[in-house]
Amino acid sequence: MTVTTAPATLVGDERTMSAAEYEVWATEVRRLADERGAVVLAHNYQVPEIQDVAHHTGDSLYLSRVAAETDAREIVFCGVHFMAETAKILSPDKTVLLPDHAAGCSLADSITAEQLREWKAEHPGAVVVSYVNTTAAVKAETDICCTSSNAADVVRSIPADRQILFLPDQFLGAHVKRVTGRSNISIWAGECHVHAGISPADVRSRIAAHPDAEILVHPECGCTTSVLDLVSHGDLPAERTRVLSTGGMAEAAASTSAAQVLVATEVGILHQLRALNTGTQFLPMNDRAACRYMKMITPAKLLHTLRSGEGAIDVDADVAARARRAVEAMIAIGEPGRGGE
Repeated sequence: MTVTTAPATLVGDERTMSAAEYEVWATEVRRLADERGAVVLAHNYQVPEIQDVAHHTGDSLYLSRVAAETDAREIVFCGVHFMAETAKILSPDKTVLLPDHAAGCSLADSITAEQLREWKAEHPGAVVVSYVNTTAAVKAETDICCTSSNAADVVRSIPADRQILFLPDQFLGAHVKRVTGRSNISIWAGECHVHAGISPADVRSRIAAHPDAEILVHPECGCTTSVLDLVSHGDLPAERTRVLSTGGMAEAAASTSAAQVLVATEVGILHQLRALNTGTQFLPMNDRAACRYMKMITPAKLLHTLRSGEGAIDVDADVAARARRAVEAMIAIGEPGRGGE
């Protein structure tokens, strides 16, 4: 099937198909998924067509729960490599397919299992909390995983006298340390290149251009501290400024009556927010904040995977068993959300 480029629309809603092409493609995707007994999972930073055709769209916490509970024979994961690994960890007897194995994650790549083992050796007895944006090998060295939607609750579940090693995202770690008031948290100096690129300068210029907008900021962003400083000094209205996971952003989007909302996270989520509330204008804090890895899963690649069955994810059994304990401990905390990391 030939995919043509449709005219660009709003940032975060760019499509590669016309409406007619989408319907033909989506019908074939759903037919093949039914034929294979597959469930299609899509992260909410995926391209709009992938989000719209998936059986479930959300963040790693929500999709991990779906992967653990689904009766489907196959899981087709439209996201990045660590997410498909997590699905395989939770469903070792199921086939997990990732349409492009090159879809990585700069944050997951910021720490290796060997680096974590060395860090643990420097802090014997510490509890290791790993953001779910990590490899299976790192999860296997972890006590409990988290996403941004439950990171604070995970930290609160740990006895106050226990030291915590939080990894790998320094901005989320700083946010969790701030909201929990825990002083005994050591934080790894990793970052997501996309979120780190949303700068304080972006915030200042966009707020100047849209002074009455509500502001939603993801805790992975490099601008989070600056935003909270502006709030604390009265330069931003506290009632219109929130630091939220993508699940929290979805809930806020559905309920807001604001004319405009500035959103500081990967631009893929804007498609979802606009669908939830057509009466509000959702604007990116930085319209260049697009993850090239997330966008590697194209409609054509998804269709090829469903036709061929190629792209299976494999995780070493011992690594998977140790990682599963950390992920299941995460899933046991809090309620599922539609967005997190």
